[in-house]
Amino acid sequence: MIYLDHAAATPMSDKVIEAMRPYFSHDFFNPSAAYLPAKKVAADYEAAKATIAHAIGAKAADLVITAGATEANNLAFNGISRVLYLETEHDSVREVAKQRGGVAIKVLRSGLIDLEDLKAKITDETELISVALVNGEIGVIQPLAEIAAIIREVRLDRLRRGIKTRLLLHSDASQALNLLDVSVARLGVDLLTLNAAKIYGPKGVGALYASHEAKLSPAIIGGGQENGLRSGTENVPGVIGFAKAIELAKEHLNGNRKKYAELKRTLLANLQGYELIVKKHQLDNFVNLCYNGIDGERLVFLLEDHEIYVATGAACAASKGEKSHVLKAIGLSDSEIAGSLRLTLGETNTKEQLEEAARVINEVVAKEQRRLYD
Repeated sequence: MIYLDHAAATPMSDKVIEAMRPYFSHDFFNPSAAYLPAKKVAADYEAAKATIAHAIGAKAADLVITAGATEANNLAFNGISRVLYLETEHDSVREVAKQRGGVAIKVLRSGLIDLEDLKAKITDETELISVALVNGEIGVIQPLAEIAAIIREVRLDRLRRGIKTRLLLHSDASQALNLLDVSVARLGVDLLTLNAAKIYGPKGVGALYASHEAKLSPAIIGGGQENGLRSGTENVPGVIGFAKAIELAKEHLNGNRKKYAELKRTLLANLQGYELIVKKHQLDNFVNLCYNGIDGERLVFLLEDHEIYVATGAACAASKGEKSHVLKAIGLSDSEIAGSLRLTLGETNTKEQLEEAARVINEVVAKEQRRLYD
């Protein structure tokens, strides 16, 4: 098997599994219980939260643990009524933003935010702006610090004019933690979504960082866990695993950058007959290809016959049979969108695997071209 869809899911690291294992059996106690073994588990849970928070330059009290990035994104919008969102955002942002009368910010052909369009669309009523740090479909890295600077100017202008409406910056950093050194201070964000499932941690575990300026409304009411913002018995094994995964990601950050840059060069050097959809401002583990005139979905199934697993775009959109709103936003034609493939590299990949994958992709594409045009 050659797995090239790490943006959709990553396998759990052995070290993560080992860190989690005791909390499924020996240390199974409910952290809210009053007896000593439960208090020990509660302390371990808080220590794990502190590890996650420290990785992004925050404190444990700033984090709300959720059941994944989708819930964290939804929580960020709770109590907000006027929002702007990047048109290439994940559906968990786009759909909730639309429910709140959200207005989309345009992107350039490069996939980067159109900063002039952002400035033009901010009004005195705008409360929140949501821009993912890294796009989950094309891997484009957005200039969050520049966006934060624009927001600071708007806040100062509002202050001078006596307008009390707050303006917050939210970013989904789910795809970023393996290759970027993420710091809430450097990014200038008020709200940041994290996801364990994209960094070789457990699925169904995420977190929302919220600064003191962000006054969140609870998403789930109940026993008052997570400072009353997300009730429910704590997912102790999941958070322990999340902490170990983010710790490992930070530890191997520089090594990962070098590894994926080299793997990407190997893959592109061996592939033939493609157009590169994104050429700059992209994470090194993303490769977006276009074989115009060929059905990308058919290529996915043909490659699966060779145990090579790739994607046409985000897994959510593919499962619904929808065309990519991301590729449409950056100006690709319907034919180009239909012929697109997304390959995302990960820890399971080797240079030899990518040489073999490229060879098979070239053969499959050539066979399809002969079938269609000869």
